Amino acid sequence: MLTTISLAPLIGSEIQADRKTLLDGSAAPEIRRLLQERGVLVFRKVNFNDEEQLTFTRTLGTPDEQGGYGRLFKITLDKRENPGAEILKGTFFWHIDGTTSDVPALASLLSARRLSPTGGQTEWANTYAAYDALSEADKQAIERLKVVHDQEAAQRMVYPEPTLAQVLSWRKYPQKTHPLVWHHQNGRKSLVVGSTTFYVEGMSLRDSCELLTRLREWATQRQFVYQHEWSVGDLVIWDNTGTMHRALMYAADSGRLMHRTGLAGEESLA
Repeated sequence: MLTTISLAPLIGSEIQADRKTLLDGSAAPEIRRLLQERGVLVFRKVNFNDEEQLTFTRTLGTPDEQGGYGRLFKITLDKRENPGAEILKGTFFWHIDGTTSDVPALASLLSARRLSPTGGQTEWANTYAAYDALSEADKQAIERLKVVHDQEAAQRMVYPEPTLAQVLSWRKYPQKTHPLVWHHQNGRKSLVVGSTTFYVEGMSLRDSCELLTRLREWATQRQFVYQHEWSVGDLVIWDNTGTMHRALMYAADSGRLMHRTGLAGEESLA
């Protein structure tokens, strides 16, 4: 039995349920339905340990093995906890995970283990609702546009004057070209914008920047956004195919630690 509480009109619901219901998979179909409908689902102070979080993840779909998410991946800026912490500074900017892949992850599950004294909240923006609210003229103008996504574009937001070594390291990641408008299997459409967008094919860099910035600002207006103030033990799931997200700034030495698992993608973006 699930109890749901709306957290914002267009995005986010709190789910209340006993641990057995969550772990035995009996609620999984309803959770998946709510995830697609609400974009973000919050389970307050469920206090799963690592194995329970993995078990819960498996009830919802196929674990995403990319980047270690099928296991447990530590989200922290502490290099002693995560040697690849440097690239996680890019999570301070609005993004969709996996836009340099053909099939982005379906969803991510994040649990709070240690918090920063300041900052560290997470925000999500509903890219379905943002698309739906566009004018018909805007929808027609962007319907057939394609955008090149590049990890370098995201990292240049963190390091506006990078070293050559940094640039070359970013270019180890592939570029991918995706539609600006994602036509989903469920018949809905969403915007594919955020920090990995490099340029729109067939447009100048200046015009690309103007359009992509305007759409990102549009999609992250308050009516489309839910901000979560974490408590230790909280677990949040988000639909990575219909939302963007970002973490608010926190210090690298704050001790903030989140454990993340994920669900493998089920539909191509292209």
